[in-house]
Amino acid sequence: MPDTALLKTHRASARPPFQRIALVLQGGGALGSYQAGAYEALAEADLHPDWVAGMSIGAINAALIAGNRPEDRITRLRSFWDEVTGAPQPPGWVERLMSSGMDGEIQRTLLNHLSAVTATMAGVSGMCAPRPIPPWASLPGGAWATSFYDTTPLRRTLERLVDFDRINAGPMRFSVGAVNVETGNFVYFDTRTHTIGPEHVMASAALPPGFPAVEVEGEFYWDGGLVSNTPLQWVLEGDVHEDTLTFQVDLWNARGDLPTDLAEAVTRQKEIQYSSRTRAVTDEFRRKQRLRYAIAALLDDLPAPARDLPAAHRLAAEADHKVFNIIHLIYHAKHHQGSTKDFEFSRLNIGEHWAAGYQDTVRTLRHPEVIRRPDSLDGVFTFDVAVDGRE
Repeated sequence: MPDTALLKTHRASARPPFQRIALVLQGGGALGSYQAGAYEALAEADLHPDWVAGMSIGAINAALIAGNRPEDRITRLRSFWDEVTGAPQPPGWVERLMSSGMDGEIQRTLLNHLSAVTATMAGVSGMCAPRPIPPWASLPGGAWATSFYDTTPLRRTLERLVDFDRINAGPMRFSVGAVNVETGNFVYFDTRTHTIGPEHVMASAALPPGFPAVEVEGEFYWDGGLVSNTPLQWVLEGDVHEDTLTFQVDLWNARGDLPTDLAEAVTRQKEIQYSSRTRAVTDEFRRKQRLRYAIAALLDDLPAPARDLPAAHRLAAEADHKVFNIIHLIYHAKHHQGSTKDFEFSRLNIGEHWAAGYQDTVRTLRHPEVIRRPDSLDGVFTFDVAVDGRE
C-alpha cells in the first residue's frame, strides 16, 4: 500500500535516489501554462530535470527550460506566457459583462469563446499572425497556401528567450517529437543525435492546417501530436535504461463524462485524441518491466555453461533491474472552457492554468512515496494525485 503520510513541505531535502529525473511535457496549446506552473513547483523543490522531452507547446516549454540557466527559467517561462496573453484591452461591453449579475459559469463560457475568436482572427502575440490572404485564395506551392498563420513571430520569440547553445552543450538532455509530412514517419530531434535550433522546436509545434510545415535539413515536418501527443515512451524506453523519476505533465485528461450535446462531444473527442493513451503507455511499460525483471532473475539462476548460449546472450540484452517512478500531473479543465480551451489565450485562463499546475505539483510532492525508490516486483511505481492522493 502507498504511504499516505504527508510531508509538511513539497521541498525536497536531498536529491531523490534515482540516476535521472525526467520531465515529459504533452502538447495542448494555451493549456501549456499548466506545465510552467508544474515546473515552478519542481524547481522550488530542487527537482531539476536531467532530461526534458516535449511535444508541441510542451516542446516550447521544454526549450525555455533547457535553454536557460536554472535561476532564469521561471522568468523566461513567465516572459513567454505573458507575451502570448498580450491581447488588446477588452471593449467596454466585456467589462460590463464581467461586472453583471450573470451566472458565473455562463459568463466565463462567453468570455472564453470571445477570447478564442480573438485568437483565431488576430493570431497570438509572439507566436503566430494570420496571413493577409487566406490559403484557399492563394496560389498553390508554398506555406501561404497550406496554412492559416505565419509562425515567424514564434521563431523570433524562441531566438530571444532560448539559448540554443546551452541546449546543445548543456548537461540536460533535450528531445522533441515531430512527424515527417511526406513519409508520415515519427521522429525525435534529440541532443544525442541532433544540433537543436529554433526550427526543431517549431516543427514539433507545427499543427496543421493552422501552422505551416517546418523545414529541417531538407525535410518538412508537422506537429508530433498528429501521431503521439506525449514523448513518454521515448523517455521510458530510452537508448540507455537508468533508474528514472519521471514527471509526466499532461494537458488532456483521458477520463471524462459522457457528452450531452455536440459541443461537449467535440471537447471529449479532443481530450481522448490528444491524451495519447498515457496510462496505456504506462501499463504497457510496466508489463515489459515485469518481463525484464523475470528474465534477469532467470539468467541469475542459470548454470554458468547455459549463460554462454547464444539465446542467453540475446535474453541478457533484455534483462533489467532498473526502477521507475512515473508521476502523472494531469490538467483537469473546468466545464466552461469547452472545446476552445487549447487556443484560448486570455490572461485570466493562462493564469489559472499556471496556478493549477503549481498547486497540483505541490500536493503531489507532499506525498513521500513520489520520490522514493519503488519496491514492487516490477520496479515501477505510478502516482496521480487526483486518484492516489490522500489529504
